[in-house]
Amino acid sequence: MTVRDEIAGLAHSDEDLIEFLRRASLPDAESLLDDPRWVEWRGGRPHDYGAV
Repeated sequence: MTVRDEIAGLAHSDEDLIEFLRRASLPDAESLLDDPRWVEWRGGRPHDYGAV
């Protein structure tokens, strides 16, 4: 996962992703997961971490 063009880490779950967004000072991060203006899912379907 990248935040502001910086590598933040590898998310293995929505909870990991929410924590990365929270650390990037984004309030209410959980509501951003399905908003393509904030989260771009790559390499599979949204919320599918099986390939990780």
